[in-house]
Amino acid sequence: MNVAIARWFLALIACSTLLAGCRSETTAAARPDASMQPRQVAVVRPEPAAFEETISATGSLLAYEEAQVSLRVAGRIQSFSVDLGSCVERGAVIARVEPQELELRVKQAEAALAQAEARLGLKPGGDLSTLEPEQTATVKQAQAVLLEASRKRDRTRELHQQGIVARADLDVVDSEYAVAQARYQEAVEEALNRRAMVVQRRSELAIARQDLEDAVLRAPFSGCIQQRNANVGEYQQEGAPVATLVRMDPLRLRVQVPERGAATVHAGQELRFRVEGDSTVYSAKVKRISPAIAQEGRVVLVEAEVNNPGTLRPGSFVRAEIITDKNSNALAVPAESIITFAGIEKVRVLRDGKVAEQEVETGRRNGALVEVRSGIEKDALVLANPEGARVGEAATPRS
Repeated sequence: MNVAIARWFLALIACSTLLAGCRSETTAAARPDASMQPRQVAVVRPEPAAFEETISATGSLLAYEEAQVSLRVAGRIQSFSVDLGSCVERGAVIARVEPQELELRVKQAEAALAQAEARLGLKPGGDLSTLEPEQTATVKQAQAVLLEASRKRDRTRELHQQGIVARADLDVVDSEYAVAQARYQEAVEEALNRRAMVVQRRSELAIARQDLEDAVLRAPFSGCIQQRNANVGEYQQEGAPVATLVRMDPLRLRVQVPERGAATVHAGQELRFRVEGDSTVYSAKVKRISPAIAQEGRVVLVEAEVNNPGTLRPGSFVRAEIITDKNSNALAVPAESIITFAGIEKVRVLRDGKVAEQEVETGRRNGALVEVRSGIEKDALVLANPEGARVGEAATPRS
């Protein structure tokens, strides 16, 4: 009897379990699957945004000024005040030539000038512009002789007219007067010659003093020594380069702009550039543009002046961007919307209630926005965050 009751009890439990399972399946079938509901996604529409129109170019930084400084006089170098890498101000001493021979030339020129001024009867350093030939001693002497000859001739003519003096005597005094007149003219010419000699001697003295001053080689502008070409004790000919001086601030930035973009480049435009090995972005403004296109490479040379913060060096390779338009509008989407795979750029869009993928061509960047040049229209619904959204699944815009 107990066994029968146990079997009946087990059968009752089994039926209860079966009925409970059937009710659970019926309830689950009646309730829709949550995974079948459309995904809610954040979408954005492409909108106009301001971008910069730029032209890429490459070039080099150059010294604003570069000069091979040389001696204007021949001589043996006595001393050097600079070496490779030395920076100097304008007028600073670079090198000196032994001055002994040049000092002797100055003394020789001073003596020759003193002699010429003495012969002219001029005080040392006297003003030549107010000195007339008639004021010189030689001319005064010749003038006195001429005056005496003139008076003697006049008296002799009177006596000849009175019949007191013979014709021969009159001819003699006429000849004496002609000689005195010629000597007077010669004295005037000699005074002018001595005056010119003083001018020449003064010029020679000025040249000798200038040569002595040029024995000290000075920097023609502020800069740094790029190269030294001579040593102490070497004899240098006139004009031989002693050192190469480069001006470090500002620098000259010279880039090559392709012919197709040269028409949009103008003086005053902003320019950004990077130097090889330096992550800093520097800026400058276009200063000069070549009027002609180079036959080799079909490029136009463009120059800018760059303020040197102290880290830039002439000769550095430069990659630059010239900003030709700061307010160029274009369609843009957030950078997070762009998916890049194997070099192909795509966005995911909401189309007919489903997620679709669309290949696009991108361009410039402006902070968090990316220019979309082609692939989507301005009314497209672009997924702001495409991660996790599968192509083909149902989706609706998130409110």
